[in-house]
Amino acid sequence: MGRTTMLLMALALALIAVAHAAPPTLRKSRFLADKTPPPLSYYDCVRKPPSVCLEPGSPGNTCCKGTCTNTLSSVEHCGNCNRKCKYGDTCCDGKCVDLLKDKKNCGECSNQCAKSVKCEFGMCDYAG
Repeated sequence: MGRTTMLLMALALALIAVAHAAPPTLRKSRFLADKTPPPLSYYDCVRKPPSVCLEPGSPGNTCCKGTCTNTLSSVEHCGNCNRKCKYGDTCCDGKCVDLLKDKKNCGECSNQCAKSVKCEFGMCDYAG
């Protein structure tokens, strides 16, 4: 009788362990993976029509030198395809600006200082 009870207890413990175990996780198929954006080479507008730049997920809506570009923020194509910002400048809304001195873009784009305050070192009202 001792062996039978031990066997039944072991069987009961095994059933309890299986009942409380976490369900197995399903591995995602690499063919059915989540919707990741296409690679940037997809937005190559040399071999494809420039309308590819207007698709969702495109880095920009203008085709510049064969690449879809955002001309409002691209340092290489600021405002239009043939305009490059000089070293140290940033493209804010299609204009090359110096974030360290520009009163309308102080420290970051569209950060405007008050009228009586100067922008120095990218900070409004710098007390140095």
